[in-house]
Amino acid sequence: MVPILYSFRRCPYAMRARLAIAVSGVEGVLREILLRDKPSAFLDVSPSATVPCLVHDGGVIDESLEVMRWALAQNDPGGWLDMPDDGWTLIAQADGPFKDALDKTKYASRYPDEDASEQRKIAAVFLHELDGQLDAWLYDRARIADFAILPFVRQFANIDRAWFDAQDWPRLRDWLVRFETSERFAQIMEKLPVWQDGDAPHYYLRAG
Repeated sequence: MVPILYSFRRCPYAMRARLAIAVSGVEGVLREILLRDKPSAFLDVSPSATVPCLVHDGGVIDESLEVMRWALAQNDPGGWLDMPDDGWTLIAQADGPFKDALDKTKYASRYPDEDASEQRKIAAVFLHELDGQLDAWLYDRARIADFAILPFVRQFANIDRAWFDAQDWPRLRDWLVRFETSERFAQIMEKLPVWQDGDAPHYYLRAG
């Protein structure tokens, strides 16, 4: 079967899955869904009812980092998986403590017992660490860590872009801006109609 990726355009987890699939050049079908109105076909296959969810011959993958690994295992033209072990540690920190602080900053009303300003400081510590490691990329060239983390840095930056841009992390800011203005980002952020059963398939565009 042709792989099917259920996605939601603005979700950073889905963004990173789309990035890896686009770069890999693996042919597949993209189905844009609404998280507030999930189609039954999606709910039937997704164990967690969250995006991204990849359906392929080998089964179902509904963890975004595993979708990235799967796509790059098929084809990894940029050598993204060729990364020092501490790159995986950075991804784990981004997915864990940083994302937790991001959520408690962005969705403060959901966490009435948390101080949003303190959570922003916690997130900023991690971003300062990234800034100290960055040159153009986290390592000597682009790796999976860059594109697994960037969608979440973007999400955090957009909470208060003026505040973010005023911080002393010039390399981090340049890293994010290069990502946001790249052809690759424009490609994976293409606006699609919400998928409905019976629609003609929309095939991934391959990265240039």
